[in-house]
Amino acid sequence: MVTGGCSMTEREQDERLTLRQVIGLMIQHLRKRAGLSLRDLAEEARYGHSYINRVELGTQLPSDALMAALDQRFEMGGTLIQLLDTAREGSVQEYGRKAASREAQAERIQVFTSSTIPALLQVEEYASSLLRTARPKAPKNHFDEAVANRMARQRVFNREERPPYWAVMDESTLRRPVGGRAAMMRQLAHILKVAEDSDVTIQVLPFERGEYWMLGGQPDVPHGA
Repeated sequence: MVTGGCSMTEREQDERLTLRQVIGLMIQHLRKRAGLSLRDLAEEARYGHSYINRVELGTQLPSDALMAALDQRFEMGGTLIQLLDTAREGSVQEYGRKAASREAQAERIQVFTSSTIPALLQVEEYASSLLRTARPKAPKNHFDEAVANRMARQRVFNREERPPYWAVMDESTLRRPVGGRAAMMRQLAHILKVAEDSDVTIQVLPFERGEYWMLGGQPDVPHGA
C-alpha cells in the first residue's frame, strides 16, 4: 500500500494537456470554425452527439471511422488520423510508465486477469503479440518502447525487499496461444519459474467453476498503490 502526496513534478505532469485532450480541442476548434453546433456535426457524421462531446472534452478517443470522417470533413489531409495513432501509442507507453512507478512503491501487488497473462508475468514475445493486435499493420518495431517498458516493470521482483505478488488468472489465459504455440510454451515455462519464488503466489480459476463475479476482469494494477 502506498501513501503520501504527489510531488510538484507529478502535479505539473497531470496539468499538462494529453494528446487525447489536444485532439478534442482541435476537433472543437474545427467544428466551430465551420459554424457547426455539436448536434450539427453529429448529424453530418452520423454519430451520437454525446459521443462527439466526450471526444471534444478529451475523455474518450474517437474511433478510426469517426476520425477518418472528421479528417475528410475538415480537409485535414490525414493530420487527425496521424494524431489518433500517436495518441494511442502514447497511451500504451504512458500506462506502462505509471504502472511501473506504482509497482515500485507498492507493499503488495494483487492482480486478477480473465483473458491475458498479467503484465508482470509476460515474456517479450507474449507482450509484443498483445500490443501488436491493436495495430496489426504497424511496423514490427513500432511497439518496441512499450514492450521494453513492460519488461522493465518486472524489475520489481529484483528489489531487495520486493512486495509479495499474488496473481489469479482465468484458465483461458493459459490455454490461448498468444504469439503462437512456441511462444506460449516459453510463456508458461516462465510462469512456472517465477512461481518458484516464495513471495509469489499464482492461482488459476478453472473452467469447471463456471461463472464468477469478476468474469469481466479488472485493470492489472498493484493493489493499494
